[in-house]
Amino acid sequence: MTDDAPVTDKPDTRRLDDLLEDLYHGQERVSRSDIYRRAVAAELPADWLTRIGALPEGEYSVDEAADLLGGSVT
Repeated sequence: MTDDAPVTDKPDTRRLDDLLEDLYHGQERVSRSDIYRRAVAAELPADWLTRIGALPEGEYSVDEAADLLGGSVT
């Protein structure tokens, strides 16, 4: 049996990237709790929720959030 999916060390971040792009549309900074609430509502996987929940309280720019969470939004 052949698996045609590419093997990569990086997790698939498309859902996280989409969430961040949507969340930051028209916003410069967003709080960790807002990011977490939207991630829960978007039903992101538990590992992403854990990463977001581990962020220190505060507000983040999209670049900061993407860097800290491993996303690729720029």
